[in-house]
Amino acid sequence: MIEKYIEVPFDDEVVKNLKAGDYVYITGTVYTARDAAHKRMYEALQKGENLPIDVKNNCIYYLGPSPAREGQVIGSAGPTTSGRMDKYTPSLLDLGLKGMIGKGKRTPAVIDSMKKNCAVYFAAVGGAGALLSKCIKESEVIAYDDLGTEAIRKLKVEKLPVIVVIDCEGNNMYCIE
Repeated sequence: MIEKYIEVPFDDEVVKNLKAGDYVYITGTVYTARDAAHKRMYEALQKGENLPIDVKNNCIYYLGPSPAREGQVIGSAGPTTSGRMDKYTPSLLDLGLKGMIGKGKRTPAVIDSMKKNCAVYFAAVGGAGALLSKCIKESEVIAYDDLGTEAIRKLKVEKLPVIVVIDCEGNNMYCIE
């Protein structure tokens, strides 16, 4: 296992150097989006509309944080199950999305799209949301405010700890024999 420090947004060169099993610390801007936000973005694309965020070279964290307590930037910030976004993910990868953070397995269609588009899937530790929230320095709702916790947020993160679970070559930590 190798520790790597990366900054988002990132490009193909950064992604190609990330291998399944690497421990990674992410710094920079990460966007949040869960099921309802993904559905809205997908529907917007189907209508030929623009997305509320530019996904090119960016990273989406599958996160619906709990409310922030007084003096905190954000509440608990643990990942949600990624499979619920799989129907919508290939269209975002085709637009240049380079990274996704969540938990759980991905479908073969998503993995194929990751290989085609040079993208990576990171896992954040489920159940560690309170600890992960300490890496979030700023949080701002930027789209779909009516979705509440599922609104799209722009996060500034510092050394957010994740593990490369599926790399851009399709190597998959969930399928090690």
